[in-house]
Amino acid sequence: MDLNALISLQEWLWGRVLANKIGVFRSNRVTKQFGVLLVVVGVLMHSGVVLATDVAVDDSPSAQSIDALRAWTSVPRADRKPLLEQPFATTPLTASDATQARELLWADHVAIMKETRVEEMTAKELKAGNASMKFETVDFPPEKAAEGTEPAKRALFFSMHGGGRAAARVNDSQWRNQVRLGHEYQPVNAIYVAPRGPADSANLWSVAAVDDLFDRMIENMIAINNVDSNQVYLMGYSAGGDGAYQLAPRMADRFAAASAMAGHPNDSSPLGLRNLPFTIHVGANDRAYGRNNIAKVWGERLDALQAADPKGYEHFVHVHADRGHWMNMEDKEAIPWMQKFRRNPLPENIVWRQGNAVHDRFYWLAADKQSVHVGDEVMAERNGQTVTVNIKAGKPRVKVRLNDTLVDLDKPVAITLGAKEVFHGKLPRTMVALSRTIEERGDPESIFAAEYELPAE
Repeated sequence: MDLNALISLQEWLWGRVLANKIGVFRSNRVTKQFGVLLVVVGVLMHSGVVLATDVAVDDSPSAQSIDALRAWTSVPRADRKPLLEQPFATTPLTASDATQARELLWADHVAIMKETRVEEMTAKELKAGNASMKFETVDFPPEKAAEGTEPAKRALFFSMHGGGRAAARVNDSQWRNQVRLGHEYQPVNAIYVAPRGPADSANLWSVAAVDDLFDRMIENMIAINNVDSNQVYLMGYSAGGDGAYQLAPRMADRFAAASAMAGHPNDSSPLGLRNLPFTIHVGANDRAYGRNNIAKVWGERLDALQAADPKGYEHFVHVHADRGHWMNMEDKEAIPWMQKFRRNPLPENIVWRQGNAVHDRFYWLAADKQSVHVGDEVMAERNGQTVTVNIKAGKPRVKVRLNDTLVDLDKPVAITLGAKEVFHGKLPRTMVALSRTIEERGDPESIFAAEYELPAE
């Protein structure tokens, strides 16, 4: 029997063990039989018969955990025990085995999304908690892929409508208008999504539920509609522009670029835009709520931030001469400007400021959600194998998440909190970290294999 056949037999045996919910070390007769078979297969895999094929057999704990993961993913989901409860999930992994684990876990995640989320996408209504959000789409397909090649990944545009504190029929009308505008904006190779605000209030795009609903939409679009997670864009007009001012800084790690059109930021801060290109468009005569003047003020604030940090705070502010609240589609220039940019999911520098809806994750940082509050501010930098974190406001319990793109996890990593080094050593890659970061975000470019929680200051 060759090695591939033996591996297949071993995977099948482990699958039967898990499927029948029996433990290899229990004393019943059936289990003993499975145990004996597994031992025999193991012996054969390391016997001279296999060695004669000149194929090296890796029986390290890391490799064994990959075998166990394959067996676990082969079991019907209804019959699986939680991955995080499996002993193999905490086994330190080699770099190559971590890559295999990531691929297996991501494929499993996509399969789950396709089984459980297609219905809500077909119905064009998402739910998160007690909130729901209807949506319509306008499709801008790519050129037909050449035969035998994979279809190109798509960009995703969120376009938020105006309205606000008004009767539902008024906001419905604004929503339909935003759908129509999609045909005018014409992003390239994109799916244009016009969501219907989940509330009929002045802050219809600022309520916390919007963040969860947009997260869900992005996750669905990546898994089901072949969307590139590094080409997700945000924009809005009027009250939707207000929403762009609010959502872009607090969800900056989700987007490649964002645009606020004819909007007002209210109490939002631009600090979180360090790695998110941001464009503002407003009519010079749009004086309501001081929209025209506040756009200039934000432009000046972004100028100052970029002057102090030249690699960050990319922005473009255009106050359109002789235009009022309606810019006669001149704001359309925001679309090609945004599509010049791709998201960098692993920036070297992070500025994380909590907005009105607090988040427990931002790029390669995370925090215990119970510890974060509006106005908390964290700055982090990765330089080679060294990570420096400074907590500027609040007392969030911060976690640093790493993968082999950010650092070499086979080498020691130094982590500094303020001026004090709090960790120096190797951080293990585990399936626990990989699985958790996939489940949280459903983003293939933001999966992490290792994590370190900073001590409380």
